[in-house]
Amino acid sequence: MLRLATLFAAFGALALAVPAGAEVPPFPKDFKTREIATNGTTIHVRYGGKGPAVVLLHGYGETGDMWAPLAANLEKDHTVIVPDLRGLGLSAKPGGGFDKKTQAADVAGVMDALGVQRADLVTHDIGNMVGFAFAEYDTARVGSFVLIDAPVPGVGPWEEILKNPLLWHFRFGGPDMERLVKGRERIYLDRFWNEFSADPKHFDEASRRHYAKLYALPGAMHSGFSQFAAFDQDAIDNRAWLAAGHRLKMPVYAIGGEKSFGPTMAVVMRAAADDVTEGIVPGSGHWIMEENPSATVQMVRAFLDAHPQG
Repeated sequence: MLRLATLFAAFGALALAVPAGAEVPPFPKDFKTREIATNGTTIHVRYGGKGPAVVLLHGYGETGDMWAPLAANLEKDHTVIVPDLRGLGLSAKPGGGFDKKTQAADVAGVMDALGVQRADLVTHDIGNMVGFAFAEYDTARVGSFVLIDAPVPGVGPWEEILKNPLLWHFRFGGPDMERLVKGRERIYLDRFWNEFSADPKHFDEASRRHYAKLYALPGAMHSGFSQFAAFDQDAIDNRAWLAAGHRLKMPVYAIGGEKSFGPTMAVVMRAAADDVTEGIVPGSGHWIMEENPSATVQMVRAFLDAHPQG
């Protein structure tokens, strides 16, 4: 039986304030930023380091800023590329293109602009879905693939996962909903940061203020709702790819938070990939880089070291 009862354990407590001056961990000082025009939009990208490339893709409720601790670890022997997904963070807010197949082309465009032919992928939440679409359609450009704590539309137990009441937000959107949350972005996002954490205090006040400010930018909440609204099309695209007899052949590391998606992450990926390793981030809910960054970094690093790009 899938352990879906443990999916996204709910906690209602609010996060405690942190000391004045605390901030989201910054990227290493040698990292650069660039606005890359591609595929009809502009993607904000952080990049640095040298060696085989690795692309880090974030999810909803955060931006590429979440990956700073992992980027600092990997840059010594990897070229690390960290985009903000279209419509989120400091990337442009286009009116459409939020299906994951289109966003996979955004990733390809970023790699092309940086002169990178092949990369490992490390993804979280909606980043899993974008990364999966990229691995489907640009398979030769992916070395190994680390997916962390979120399902993939149309893959494995997708329909059963959708029944979980904690995922109500998958169907929440539209003009009236945007009006409801305008100016109240922090209230809306706190619900996710609290309910999807093993302990809400680990998603600290500095991080909440940082991301709430970015999601209050014009067009950001519309873009976030659009990411979810595209799931039906994403499921159609993924099912068609699987029905044609395709599967992922690269090494896949399916990681779940112990108090969140847990071993179900590996169940999902075994429905679409041949070489799947299961991993669990101990003591963590969904927000792995806030709740247990040291374990997450160690796990990702060990997997990439064990599967160097050929």
